[in-house]
Amino acid sequence: MPGFLMYLARLGCIGLAILLAAACQRKAGGLPVAISKTVRNVLIGEGMLGYGPCEPSIAINPNNIDQVVAGAILDRVYYSEDGGKSWMEQRLQSPHGVFGDPVVLADYRGNFFFAHLADPAGTGRSGQSWLDRIVIQKSGDGGKSWDGSAYTGNRPPADQDKQWLAADPNSHHLYITWTEFDKYGSSSPEHQSRILFSKSTDGGESWSEAFPVNQLEGNCLDDDDTTEGAVPAVGPNGEVYVAWAYAEKIYFDRSLDGGATWLEEDIVAAGQAGGWNFDIPGISRCNGLPFTEADRSNGPYRGSVYINWSSQPDGEGDTDIWLAYSRDGGLNWSEPIRVNDDPPGKHQFFTAMAVDQSTGYIYIVFYDRRAHDGLQTDVYLAWSADGGQSFTNQRISEKPFTPTPDVFFGDYNDISAENGRVRPIWTRLEDGRLSVWTAVIEVGRP
Repeated sequence: MPGFLMYLARLGCIGLAILLAAACQRKAGGLPVAISKTVRNVLIGEGMLGYGPCEPSIAINPNNIDQVVAGAILDRVYYSEDGGKSWMEQRLQSPHGVFGDPVVLADYRGNFFFAHLADPAGTGRSGQSWLDRIVIQKSGDGGKSWDGSAYTGNRPPADQDKQWLAADPNSHHLYITWTEFDKYGSSSPEHQSRILFSKSTDGGESWSEAFPVNQLEGNCLDDDDTTEGAVPAVGPNGEVYVAWAYAEKIYFDRSLDGGATWLEEDIVAAGQAGGWNFDIPGISRCNGLPFTEADRSNGPYRGSVYINWSSQPDGEGDTDIWLAYSRDGGLNWSEPIRVNDDPPGKHQFFTAMAVDQSTGYIYIVFYDRRAHDGLQTDVYLAWSADGGQSFTNQRISEKPFTPTPDVFFGDYNDISAENGRVRPIWTRLEDGRLSVWTAVIEVGRP
């Protein structure tokens, strides 16, 4: 429904938590987290019967937290000027085409960036130019208008896929990592996949020549043995971190000079038993690809690096959310911590993570079926004030929904957190219509 205000104040708000007082005092200097008592769900956008938005991404402007921008496939962009309580919608355009995998980033100068896949010929999968580059659009007016001319990774005949963005608050450099396929979907051993890196030093106007940062290449089947899920993060001294999944492991690499040089040998941060591609009943396809974040706050865990993923180490009937942390810049990693706090045997999936740089608190959003025996699905938020050593869980969706494998649900959700304002974003299905939602969550400062 483009072109006018989209706002839905739903009744029956749920309780999220009262102040977590002394009981929330964590070891090693953790501070209490004060979460709103109630959470209101807000409709961002919905589609037509049988087809609609999914794979949503969201970002809060750190210079103006009332300004929020979101995106969803294939070409939807939404913007809010009241902190995500109401939304306007439009369609994104680019001379290079717009073909999904939306990723929204806000930098520290008040600009928004929208990275997406390309389709210059407009012919989709049947065209030779499909996925020939990663396009990074820029908006200087809070998402109202966009410049879709910048791109990176144009390396024909290779295909470019699954990108993510990060920004350095000090240098104002922008970073992007993604997967390159020699030929997407090919089973030939001659065709490999790898993790590429590119940067912009001029505010997104141009991007450097892309180059690989990983040591081991994978196949091109878009499956467990494909190198995928590269999400960059920036440390307090400009360090660039990235992790990805490959062959039942989470690999990690870093650069201490703004992406010029990287480790000679990738570090295995964690195992991922069963691989990153797994089945969830009711979902057409699902993955446990990792998110990487770093703590740049002045809190007690400043400098920590976090990786968040999901996997099925106990078999296909039990999917869990995990986090590992490093206190030494990614050289050594903790044992995986189980984020969801329910008894074993239920599905938690499509995880996404953000760190609020004003506090260092970690926020993780995911789908959750702990309260149901069938396909009904809730949305949960987990948060940690002690550097990922422990988590509190709370349902934030007002009511469950029931997905069906006949409707594509996308490959991820997202979350943004700035200065005590937390805005998760997720997809739901109701009455045959897909829609994307956020929740209005305000976190009290200690």
